[in-house]
Amino acid sequence: MIRAPKVRLIGESGEQLGIKGSDEAREYAWGKNLDLVEVAAQADPPVAKVMDYGKYRYEQEQKAKVARKHQVSINVKEIKLRPKIGIHDYNTKKGHVERFLNQRAKVKVTIMFRGRETTHPERGRDLLLRLAEEVKEIGQVESPPLLDGRNMVMMLGPTKSAGVKKEEDDAKAEDTQRDEEAVQGDGNRQADAPSQEPDDTAGPPGEAQASQAEARPAG
Repeated sequence: MIRAPKVRLIGESGEQLGIKGSDEAREYAWGKNLDLVEVAAQADPPVAKVMDYGKYRYEQEQKAKVARKHQVSINVKEIKLRPKIGIHDYNTKKGHVERFLNQRAKVKVTIMFRGRETTHPERGRDLLLRLAEEVKEIGQVESPPLLDGRNMVMMLGPTKSAGVKKEEDDAKAEDTQRDEEAVQGDGNRQADAPSQEPDDTAGPPGEAQASQAEARPAG
């Protein structure tokens, strides 16, 4: 597939072999039972290397697979607020922000201005800073409040503490459930066991026999 009449040839070990005709370079590679691969088509003349192309492609695919495996996926959620949001709606939105941060996601918080609200951007900024302060244990400001057209945007990212408390609470809940199941199991075993307590109303065996003898009439 190399169409240039000449190439700068590189050997299989990386050594420079100089400028060769394409046919000559191709014959050189085939003589070593290898392939001639163009590695820098924009150079003048193009650079071609002698290599095992099948092995080269396999190594490149493995490198790409490892890179994808170690690539960090960044999940960004968005929450939209109004500058005159009610306290109930605000607490609901804040709960969503906390949930996203505990899931190790970034949160884009957007204040949407309408009409004359754009003349008081400080209200939106104050609301965003209040939110950042209230979730500071699990969220840190990565991008401060900035105006973007008719909106104001702030970016929050999870801290090292994000998600930790939830994991601890889940572990405590599992421990509590196991303890309750153990207590219930002990109670069931005690209920099934037969009573071994003696009858307090019955006297010693000797007294019972004497009472029976007294009850029989004399012959």
